[in-house]
Amino acid sequence: MGKFMSRLTVADGGGSKPSPLGSVAGWRSCKLGDLIDEGVAELQTGPFGTMLSSSEYRSEGTPVIAVQDIGNNKLRHEKFVYVSDSTASRLAKYRVQEGDIIFGRKGAVERRARIAKDESGWLQGSDCIRLRFIGSTVDSEFMSFQFGGGAHKEWMMQNSTGATMPSLNQDVLRLLPVILPPPSEQKAIAISLASLDHKIDLLSRQNWTLDSMAETLFRQWFVESAGEEWIEYPLSGIATFLNGLACQKYPPANELDKLPVLKIRELSSGVSETSDWATSRVKPEYIVEAGDVIFAWSASLMVKLWGGEKCVLNQHLFKVTSDEFPKWFYLMWCKHHLAEFIAISSSHATTMGHIKRGDLDAAMVLVPPSSVLETMSKQMTPLLDKQIEIAKQRKTLEKLRDTLL
Repeated sequence: MGKFMSRLTVADGGGSKPSPLGSVAGWRSCKLGDLIDEGVAELQTGPFGTMLSSSEYRSEGTPVIAVQDIGNNKLRHEKFVYVSDSTASRLAKYRVQEGDIIFGRKGAVERRARIAKDESGWLQGSDCIRLRFIGSTVDSEFMSFQFGGGAHKEWMMQNSTGATMPSLNQDVLRLLPVILPPPSEQKAIAISLASLDHKIDLLSRQNWTLDSMAETLFRQWFVESAGEEWIEYPLSGIATFLNGLACQKYPPANELDKLPVLKIRELSSGVSETSDWATSRVKPEYIVEAGDVIFAWSASLMVKLWGGEKCVLNQHLFKVTSDEFPKWFYLMWCKHHLAEFIAISSSHATTMGHIKRGDLDAAMVLVPPSSVLETMSKQMTPLLDKQIEIAKQRKTLEKLRDTLL
């Protein structure tokens, strides 16, 4: 499977051509359009124009799947919009079923989500394309995992249309190369990959729980019960905010002398085969290791504890460090001010929102006496160390899954 997937080709005039299957006997190589023509798959673009307008959105009812709801093989249950049940019935043609695969039409076209049982009956939005398999010859779980492989993601990015933003349509998806083992092998592969995904999800939930515990302690200490004698400092005064490099100016010299570039995309989704590369011969402070605090200060503002592999820090990201204060302290204060920074960024009348160094100077933090801070660290540091350990375990499983893909 890996041998075939590494040789997927891009469009060349008449359309993309899937590479030959190679040595895997009994596995079929074709295009998604072939499966559609054979009646075992169908594509459906979401409702356009006046069929579903924003005026019909409600705070409850039937969820409408938008492109921002599409994650990595699953939907993100965070910011759904809804329509009334009567509107959903009127648009029954666009209801999704368990096993459907949803692609976004614009933006992060390399992502997809497979519809779970409890999501069946929801509506696909106008900015989505639905892929449905019919019959038993194609296992949708296997296909969704296949689409999550690095080669397929790269194919999606390279073959999408649009000058300023990647865009998908049915014509492009029909050209998508796929491989089809016998149905029994499809199911066996899907079960193995799903087991890894389940373990990855469990680790993610553990980290979420640890993060919630840390936030609760922080709020109790610094918001609800702060000491009057605690000293105010600017956020920029408790840590160093190192902006990354323009990594295109630091290309790798060879295949051995290189590291992936950490950009906002990687901070959100992790390093992939579509990530850029830079030389490893940069100043040590620009190298990012697992456990480093990274602050995206432009476009999609976020603060994260990096859990991936060694990278080179790109511009628009801060690597946050301190020689005086513990990591949990400046991490939690950065998170505490994040909503404020997002509001500042949104208020800028520019094409790309951002914050400035002056915003870091204006954001204030409370610093307790060293003895109090040391006592707090005895509770917070183990939580943070466990989060880093779990992030490394999760990355190991993700690498194993991606290698199998």
